[in-house]
Amino acid sequence: MPTISDIPTPVREEILRRLARIEVEEGVRIVLAVESGSRAWGFPSPDSDYDARFIYVRPHADYLRLNPVRDVIERPILDDYDVNGWDVRKALLLMRKRNPVLLEWLNSPIIYRENTWVPGAMRKLIGLFEGDDVAGHYLALMESQLKRHFSSNSEKRIKAYFYVIRPAMALRWVRQNNTPPPMDLPALMAGIELPADARAEIEELVAKKLETKEMGAMKPIQVIDELVLAERDHWAGKRQGSGTSAALDSATDALFLEIAERGAE
Repeated sequence: MPTISDIPTPVREEILRRLARIEVEEGVRIVLAVESGSRAWGFPSPDSDYDARFIYVRPHADYLRLNPVRDVIERPILDDYDVNGWDVRKALLLMRKRNPVLLEWLNSPIIYRENTWVPGAMRKLIGLFEGDDVAGHYLALMESQLKRHFSSNSEKRIKAYFYVIRPAMALRWVRQNNTPPPMDLPALMAGIELPADARAEIEELVAKKLETKEMGAMKPIQVIDELVLAERDHWAGKRQGSGTSAALDSATDALFLEIAERGAE
């Protein structure tokens, strides 16, 4: 499983500097900052970017304005650093929609910064989710990548292979465990049953990607292709998501009010 120790110290320090600068420039408090890309997913390439994502809280008065303040902070991608984040209000609204990207941020194995009580309180709300609530996201993600990169039997980019493997394994996790899946591929594979040959091929592919640049290509791997397509076929036409949840709506309302009144101490 990836950890913060996998991020070189100079990189961590640079990301922390950028986060501190954002707090000053934007007048916000960053309560959680994590890695969200291939490094946190457990299959980076030597030239992978650093995808730092964060959740922030604004001063109380900003949440009372008639004209809402923009709820996203973005910075240009510079020197392989991609740093941007969401206001906690936006994050909680996305939680109501069972947004898996937010869940992945909250459960990232690589945490750059976590302070205050807010991230822990948000994680507690994940207990109101069922696995089916996020299945639709991973199915759509997998299908879009299949259509984009796997419409022929020609060579495939190694990176593209992982863009279908991870959602396929997430769907398999949901099917076998009925809970939201972990973010990283090693944790996914540790918690699901897989044919031995497919597991071996995926592990070998992870090892290869660690040594291969993002644009590296390879021939199709039949056992992985069959596994991914079988997962797609299993979920085709099945219910994904359970609609609205009064309990989740109430819990996110209550948490936002507490954050707005109490602040990010």
